[in-house]
Amino acid sequence: MNRQNKLLTIGQFAAMHGINKKTLMWYDEIGLFRPASVNPENGYRYYDYHQSPVLETILLLRDLDVSIHEIQDFMKDRSAGNLKQLLEEKMADLDKQIAHLQAVRTTLSAHRQNMDTLLTMDLSEISVVEREERCLVTVGIDRGTSFEREVELITAETEKYQLGRLHKASYGSMISVSSLMSGRYDDYSRLFIEIPFLSYRAGLHMAPGGKYLRAFCKGEWDRLPKRYQEIFDYAREHGLTPYGYSYEMGINENVIERIEDYIVQIEIPITLHPAITQESSRRFG
Repeated sequence: MNRQNKLLTIGQFAAMHGINKKTLMWYDEIGLFRPASVNPENGYRYYDYHQSPVLETILLLRDLDVSIHEIQDFMKDRSAGNLKQLLEEKMADLDKQIAHLQAVRTTLSAHRQNMDTLLTMDLSEISVVEREERCLVTVGIDRGTSFEREVELITAETEKYQLGRLHKASYGSMISVSSLMSGRYDDYSRLFIEIPFLSYRAGLHMAPGGKYLRAFCKGEWDRLPKRYQEIFDYAREHGLTPYGYSYEMGINENVIERIEDYIVQIEIPITLHPAITQESSRRFG
């Protein structure tokens, strides 16, 4: 007898598709997927080999989180067009989920890198690092902007970009190099939000790619002016020219309880001075 014409018991059919036979019993009870025949004497269900593609389609849709109600509607009017439309809708949902998970992984990776930095860092060190170009969401502030207003501005932007929760992005503040060099250490002009995989669009700020000075400052905000003086002294000594903005970001907020232990990472884009020596050029890459 050809195996394609042989009826299979509910246990055999369930095992062939890697599911529990109770699932098949439930599908039968709700009218979603019925057996090929039922023994009138004992009520045993039997399935035909040709029913396998239909069941696999149902199982695929369930894997895509299609509701039982949606599958029932589809089964009442099965066609290539309807299945194509349903799969396209679910693929779009899946793409959104993948993008979300990629963003979460990027954020987790940034947090892990911060923890690595905390475990190995020398707070007195000033270094030159390479940074890729980044697209940042920014909100304007000035000296008169209250903390409450800053929270409102950041919250509005997180809602605008549908972040949902704050952990899905990195946050910081920006102060222009010209303000710092003029001694205006409290002249912050923007708050920034770095959102993973955000592409450029009008109104967003591009943090340039290239070389940056990186330093750290531990403690309360009144320690920052002295640290900036040390950073600019270092730049002069090594023939480096800071430009644009300084990007400040706390890197240990989730592992401290006292403000005295707070660590700010400072990054400032730089150019090499035209007169820089060949030795220094090799040193900074």
